[in-house]
Amino acid sequence: MKAFKTPAKWLADVDADAAGMLIAAAADIALIIDRKGIIRDVAFQSAAFANEFEQSDSWIGRAWAETVTVESRPKVADMLRDMAGKSDDRPNPLGRHVNYAAREGIDVPILFSTIPVGRSGRAIAFGRDLRALASLQQRLIDVQQSLERDYSRLRHVETRYRILFQMSTEPVLVLDGQNQKIIEANPAAQRLFGDRDKLSGLAFAALVDEESQDATAQLLGSIRSAGRMDDVRIRLAGHEGEMRISAFLLRQGEGQNFLLRLSPVSPVDPNNLLSDSKAKLLKLIESAPDGFVVTGNDGRLLAANAAFLDMTQLPSEEQAHGQSLDRWLGRPGVDLNVLSANLRQHGSVRLYPTVLRDEFGTQTEVEISAVTVMNGGKPCFGFAIRNIGRRTAPEFIPPATTRAVPRSLEQISELIGRVSLKEIVREATEVIERLSIEAALKITGDNRASAAEMLGLSRQSLYVKLRRYGMMDADALGAA
Repeated sequence: MKAFKTPAKWLADVDADAAGMLIAAAADIALIIDRKGIIRDVAFQSAAFANEFEQSDSWIGRAWAETVTVESRPKVADMLRDMAGKSDDRPNPLGRHVNYAAREGIDVPILFSTIPVGRSGRAIAFGRDLRALASLQQRLIDVQQSLERDYSRLRHVETRYRILFQMSTEPVLVLDGQNQKIIEANPAAQRLFGDRDKLSGLAFAALVDEESQDATAQLLGSIRSAGRMDDVRIRLAGHEGEMRISAFLLRQGEGQNFLLRLSPVSPVDPNNLLSDSKAKLLKLIESAPDGFVVTGNDGRLLAANAAFLDMTQLPSEEQAHGQSLDRWLGRPGVDLNVLSANLRQHGSVRLYPTVLRDEFGTQTEVEISAVTVMNGGKPCFGFAIRNIGRRTAPEFIPPATTRAVPRSLEQISELIGRVSLKEIVREATEVIERLSIEAALKITGDNRASAAEMLGLSRQSLYVKLRRYGMMDADALGAA
């Protein structure tokens, strides 16, 4: 503290009232303490601040130590002891932090400094409200603890990454995305390239054979947009066998790095031959004219071929990933639930008729066959979707009979969930009517007059129904 140089000259005419006003304005709280530590007067900077203290109106006449919290009483005793031992009127340079009980909420922290007044042993204790500072300190502590937790978590992640990176039996390289130079190489990569100590900082292209330069450049160029690419076979400089290289994109802030994994390819390895056959099968599915999609157990797409993208008018497969197949099926909330329930119960579904909507609302009649497969212990669904909108009825069937009529009551159950109840009742009536006519003709030996009489129909009405169900031969049709 640096005091005024000539206070007697400029403050000589200041009376006690003015001094009290100055003291109250200079501190948030001010106490006048006698030599025994009894509070003789109290001043607050505002009435609102005074109301925040518990029993602040009863402090006058009480010992200062009794008005603070229990843990702050030794600090008050130390300040009174220091004040009693001072022989001059200089302030105590060391402020002490004490707490007061609040009317509501947490305690009120106050920083006090004491100044002796006159020779009577009295002193003035100036207090500053520390709640704003304490709040900032608490926020700083919370932020620091959060940073320490994040740093600890990142350090553990980096440690695990380092362990996996060092223990991997396959050569792994990390390239700079800008200049494609090697940033890191694990021990397996060091052994592959002859334990080169200067492998870090070397351009990866310098390690690749000239014949594989184009394939490598295409792989690294495409990885920026796709994020990852299928395995590519290359030859390394100074190595006879082929290597399979997989690339992944790593983002670090605004920069990009490439993670390359190398593995040798053996021409006589049956596992690799099996992988090649599976790759050919996948290419055939990708080029198939029928749509094919793979979904998870929740119905969200994991993969889709080009035919499905064409049927739904999607520009790229990435836009289909993560979307529910129910988005494109004709009856949202019905078709996918029926298919999924049958797949979980029976494992496969055959020729399920429905409609498929594209992105512009156009509907196409399709048939869906589906199967369940296990992938990593979790079920996945594969759906083959065939467009049947261009199918036409055979020419010899009359136009009135082009609509397929179920031939048994068992087939009626297959319509549930696909058509309305009104249509199901009509189909059931037609099935019963047709079965009754067939039974009557069989009983009467194909005598239509007797069959009509047995059914309670006129002969003309029987002929109408026979034409309706396509049960009249060509001669009968011509005669009628």
